Amino acid sequence: MSTFMANKQTVNRKWYILDAAGKPMGRTAATAAVLLRGKHKVDYTPHVDCGDYVIVLNAEKAVLTGNKLTQKYYRTHSGYVGGLKETQYSVLMAKNPKLAFSLAVRGMIPRNSLGRAALTRLRVFVGDKHDHEAQKPEIYNA
Repeated sequence: MSTFMANKQTVNRKWYILDAAGKPMGRTAATAAVLLRGKHKVDYTPHVDCGDYVIVLNAEKAVLTGNKLTQKYYRTHSGYVGGLKETQYSVLMAKNPKLAFSLAVRGMIPRNSLGRAALTRLRVFVGDKHDHEAQKPEIYNA
């Protein structure tokens, strides 16, 4: 008996909906990262992109626990001297909650070609409406 190894042709992708309303952002992002990588499947293969599509709803209602709203910063650097830009998470969540949630998921995905491919299957929405009804997504309860 040989071990089953998934490949690109045998991967079966599904669509899942995660509702972030009232839940900690990190917990929801971790669940999304597991679904995007495919680690919840019995035929998970580490070197194959076997993850599913994830739709995250109500990204603006995700909760940051503790003092993260005031103490956590999103930092970018242009590469030039003095090019550091900092944005407090309270401002980021008010202005662009989709970016905040995407960054949380991106930090939990490997930094390689499989991770970049997995992030293309993440869809984050503000509010509880999405435009992927044709894909017949399932609500994921973890």
